[in-house]
Amino acid sequence: MVNKKAGMVVHPAHGNFTGTLVNALAYHIGEENSQFDTNDTRPGLVHRIDKNTSGLLVIAKNEKAKAHLARQFFNHTVNRRYQALVWGDFAEDEGTISGNIGRDPKDRKAMRLFPEDSGIGKPAITHYRVLERFGYVTLIECKLETGRTHQIRVHMKSQCHPLFGDDVYGGNKILRGTTFAKYRKFVENCFEIMPRQGLHAKTLEFVHPATKKIMSFDSEIPDDMKEVLAKWRIYAQAGMTFSNKDNEE
Repeated sequence: MVNKKAGMVVHPAHGNFTGTLVNALAYHIGEENSQFDTNDTRPGLVHRIDKNTSGLLVIAKNEKAKAHLARQFFNHTVNRRYQALVWGDFAEDEGTISGNIGRDPKDRKAMRLFPEDSGIGKPAITHYRVLERFGYVTLIECKLETGRTHQIRVHMKSQCHPLFGDDVYGGNKILRGTTFAKYRKFVENCFEIMPRQGLHAKTLEFVHPATKKIMSFDSEIPDDMKEVLAKWRIYAQAGMTFSNKDNEE
């Protein structure tokens, strides 16, 4: 199990050929290790999370374990829960977002939500529930039924709740709140503390490939996200937020 820090790329790609998690795994495993196929360019890697997302990744120690874990992800039997800080408030305490996710034809770096019957992209389902409300932003838990690229980020964007600080899906701008300079400075300070999307892969549960026992792991919210949450908590408790009707742009 690896608890990845935000900013680390999982596997080599254009612009990130070194310093990735896969590079570290290859070094750790060593060329003399015969547990993986020599043609496997991602030894041990079963799944991935985005560069600027922090949190848990399960790593296989051999090909048999990798295949067993990969089947669990394919069959959607792995329990994955994320915590996300998103813009805006929710009318409901929980819900489900579904729809196909595919590459955005207008922006190759982004993904986009398409209708389920469109034939474009792959089906994606995210269940969410509200953990804490701060008025202008909300802390939620997301349980993934599928694992598509940028799934939580795209699903939340589709509901007009982009992730706080997400520079790909518009969350790095002030989307809710007042026009007061003091508030603007407060939000900009939060962006400086956490210059990434507020998303953390917090818990992971799967069946161990060898023992067949259920393995459950939980990781602590990283310091940058924890500090931003603390600031919003103080801001909300001080009564400095307004009703949703007043804070829509």
